[in-house]
Amino acid sequence: MPPRRFPIGAEILPGRGTHFRLWAPRHQSVAVVLESGPGAPMEIPMTPQDDGYHAGLVPQAAAGVRYRYRLGGRDAFPDPASRFQPDGPHGPSQVVDPAAFVWRDGQWPGVGIEGQVIYEMHIGTFTQEGTWAAAGRELAELAACGVTVIELMPVADFPGRFGWGYDGVGLFAPVGIYGEPDDMRRFVDEAHSCGLGVILDVVYNHLGPSGNYLGQFSADYFTSKYANEWGQAINFDGEHSGPVRELFQANAAYWVAEYHIDGLRLDATQQMFDDSPEYIVTAIARQVRQAAGGRKTFVVAENEAQDANLARPAAAGGSGLDGLWNDDFHHAAMVALAGRSEAYYSDYTGKAQEFLSMLKYGYLYQGQRSAWQNQRRGTPSLDLPPSRFVLYLQNHDQVANSGRSERMQFLTSPGRLRAVTALLLLAPGTPMLFQGQEFGASAPFHFFSDHEPGLAGLVRKGRAKSLQQFPSLATREMRASFPDPGDPAVFASCKLDLSERERHRPIYDLHKDLLRLRREDAVFGSQTPGGLDGSALAEECLLLRFFWRRRRRPAATGQSRPGSAPAFCPGTAARPAGRAFVAAVVVE
Repeated sequence: MPPRRFPIGAEILPGRGTHFRLWAPRHQSVAVVLESGPGAPMEIPMTPQDDGYHAGLVPQAAAGVRYRYRLGGRDAFPDPASRFQPDGPHGPSQVVDPAAFVWRDGQWPGVGIEGQVIYEMHIGTFTQEGTWAAAGRELAELAACGVTVIELMPVADFPGRFGWGYDGVGLFAPVGIYGEPDDMRRFVDEAHSCGLGVILDVVYNHLGPSGNYLGQFSADYFTSKYANEWGQAINFDGEHSGPVRELFQANAAYWVAEYHIDGLRLDATQQMFDDSPEYIVTAIARQVRQAAGGRKTFVVAENEAQDANLARPAAAGGSGLDGLWNDDFHHAAMVALAGRSEAYYSDYTGKAQEFLSMLKYGYLYQGQRSAWQNQRRGTPSLDLPPSRFVLYLQNHDQVANSGRSERMQFLTSPGRLRAVTALLLLAPGTPMLFQGQEFGASAPFHFFSDHEPGLAGLVRKGRAKSLQQFPSLATREMRASFPDPGDPAVFASCKLDLSERERHRPIYDLHKDLLRLRREDAVFGSQTPGGLDGSALAEECLLLRFFWRRRRRPAATGQSRPGSAPAFCPGTAARPAGRAFVAAVVVE
């Protein structure tokens, strides 16, 4: 077999043509059908290989050719490892030459999770244009604000004109509505030139309902062994699961190698079921590091069950991830700021002690009983350093789950929002902002997805049902007010107005000042375990003490002396609906 970078997909071999390889054990015969572009039209039989693979070198095929695989002499389907779907997931795949792009980031060292400020971005709504190019023009401003890492919401190809990206089906193909593959590379390259890392949100727990053709190649991509919240579970541990695991591991490495992505955010890992000797999440983290070739990377996970073992080293029996989303922090903040104590928020009081505990120890729930879930929630995380926990007041899910999809400033008082913003941005954890949060964006962030009429109706009903867990949203009046996820106007309303950076200058300056303080002051920038203590002086009053020891030069006696930094005291305004905070910061 000719040398390849990845085990599946179409790869250009310089001077030799394009080599195609896929896993299709259900079929005795597979052919590559070149539909348009260099070498087309042509149909070339592929050679069967061991374990259900098929491969073939096509000298005539070059970058730009569009193709499908014909299975068993009958229907033809897109490549499961297609690098681009110019006409969407139902159309032909396109051969892409990743070597044609000229990178400028040869000296880029990568990023680890320590010391980062993450910014969650949805390319389709971050700018009015909704493209890679338009988003790239704003990267320098984000860096000037104090952001250090962009976290891209999923970009794997999905059907329709707009969507969140969590119903992706083309795992290797950047969705064409934002631009072409090289436009994404150019975005990452520009981010690196601005000193920004880029990590990518990937969905390895299910595939979307439309445009998913994996089952045409093999029924073993999925399993009925586990119940998945969003469709068929991926077969990571059953019969013939080896090639399935290979596909997802290759995908993780692909984004790092061919797009210079600095790491991944793994969506809903509690739905990545695997009873193998090595958990698939562990294998994916290893692939990311290997693909980086010495550059720093980091991988964070969303995990509803709050399994802290995900962030422990693989050598110690963990999964080797670098960070975990901390939903506890958001939920307590929602109760404190908006007084919303229903559904999963009902497990939180929003009192000062909850925040003090989370800043010191990570998760609030580390095995205690959850009244909402009627079971134990979380696992002990006392040994994990603060940087492992990604903290946030807003993210895509939680803004959309507020009923009207309103931003936090519309749900609380200005004083309380300033206080908790200061708590977030000076906390020893890893802070994350949702796009527009830094300047008090007025745009909502609704759930939106564009599907064919029959599926669109099911999605609309499913979304309404999911919100019924909140009693305040389960009334007939509220249900009638839910926007249609498939309405283009709903999608358009979520686009940021970046001119609000100037019109909302006070809140923008607050974020910039706090992030500058975090960046320039060694006390607030330290993420040392045990570097923070404090007291809950009252239910609504929190005293924090930051500790830091500056090391002397090696030639000195080795003794240390206290560092210093100015105290910062954010004020608040009380409001009966929620909990106010008076947070005093003492630095020693």
